[in-house]
Amino acid sequence: MILVITPELIVQNETNLINQMFQEGLDLLHIRKPWLSRNEMIEFITQIDKTFYSQLVLHTHYDLGKEFTISRFHFREIDRKEETYKYWGEENTISTSVHDITTYNTLDKEWEYAFISPFFPSISKKGYGLDSTIKKEIKHRNNPDVKLIALGGINQDNIHQVFEAEADGAALLGAIWESEEPLNVFRKCRNVLMS
Repeated sequence: MILVITPELIVQNETNLINQMFQEGLDLLHIRKPWLSRNEMIEFITQIDKTFYSQLVLHTHYDLGKEFTISRFHFREIDRKEETYKYWGEENTISTSVHDITTYNTLDKEWEYAFISPFFPSISKKGYGLDSTIKKEIKHRNNPDVKLIALGGINQDNIHQVFEAEADGAALLGAIWESEEPLNVFRKCRNVLMS
């Protein structure tokens, strides 16, 4: 499974690229735009082809789910600890983020999947994850109920290592949005998976 996370700030031609990635086989898109107002978020979502709404994951403005038939929501670690996700979790598909395998192993089956990061040193956050041990820690995984999605520093040259480590999926962020050719990077990552 390949997921793409949007950059926090709007990128030129972004929704157009998103629609093209979906046409090329993108599994899920995480809309992570913490600075967008509700109206800006509505405008952003309406630029994405309706046929892909079931593959969108909201990080904010969860109430828009009903309006756009979006039933996938992502919650940060703090939201999980404070249990603010509970209201949204019952009828929807929910995901979260963790930063070590011990925390991942304690997640309940209400979570469909969890991002674990940083898998490699981050592309978008320079210097972040340089001494990460997550790639090695994965062998201590013992949670059969929650899918594990690697995040951080993943690109077309190392994505194969994510699946060799037996993660269930890879989330792309910096490799896509900091590239001159985001669609090409996405295609290369998909091709690694299919070869």
